[in-house]
Amino acid sequence: MKTAFELNAEFRDAEGKGASRRLRRANKVPAILYGGHREPRALALDHTRLLLMLENERFYSTIINLKVGDVSQAAVLKDVQRHPARNAVLHVDLQRVLENEAIRIAIPLHFKGDGAAPGVKAGGVVSHLRNEVEVSCLPKDLPEFLEVDVSAMNINDLLHLSADPNVNIETTKALTCDVRAGRRSSPATSRVTNLPHGHVARDQDHPAERTAPGPGAAA
Repeated sequence: MKTAFELNAEFRDAEGKGASRRLRRANKVPAILYGGHREPRALALDHTRLLLMLENERFYSTIINLKVGDVSQAAVLKDVQRHPARNAVLHVDLQRVLENEAIRIAIPLHFKGDGAAPGVKAGGVVSHLRNEVEVSCLPKDLPEFLEVDVSAMNINDLLHLSADPNVNIETTKALTCDVRAGRRSSPATSRVTNLPHGHVARDQDHPAERTAPGPGAAA
């Protein structure tokens, strides 16, 4: 199984708020590892090393090689709890990854072609409504990111994200971006549809309709 990052950890037995505060004073981050048909296990991570990894977008959406001593476990990052005022991580959730079982994870969307879009050249603005999408797939099929080409979009067009046969994308979260004309802010409307493999297509059959708000309409 291909992994992109290696993260060292230690087992910890003491739990609770007091134990977590002591860990943080020692530059450690309390963490929990769960899933994989095994009992959850409390861990401690190096805070400085973890902060460096969290600066990399790929860390959130790729498989991590979690090492405790000489034992390795493939895992994915599921949740990060941060301090509201300081650059500090308070807690991390990790999920075990099994080679033959599908995982569910959010991966980033990378957009290209904004400047070449006819709608932008006509004065429109590309608005990215989503920056990531949740997928479910086997670890070997996990993409690093999904690329969305918006270079053919005209004003009032909508794009929908299609699915690779090996990747099941939540259809309710498949809307990726739209183009809005000038300063008019009424949201475009469209269906969310599943498209053939390898395509990102416009909803030409159901163009977006825009209406100016009537007198007395709520802002």
